[in-house]
Amino acid sequence: MAKPEQRVRLGDALASIGRELGLNNEDFEIFEQIRDKTPADPLRFE
Repeated sequence: MAKPEQRVRLGDALASIGRELGLNNEDFEIFEQIRDKTPADPLRFE
């Protein structure tokens, strides 16, 4: 499978946004604490 040269690298893009906003590990620890950890409802095909 060939990969396009100009593909969007999502991880790199997210890291860049975090650096621009000045986010650090402490900020991400807060996100981890407040995120909803309940399992998602399973998909239904009706």
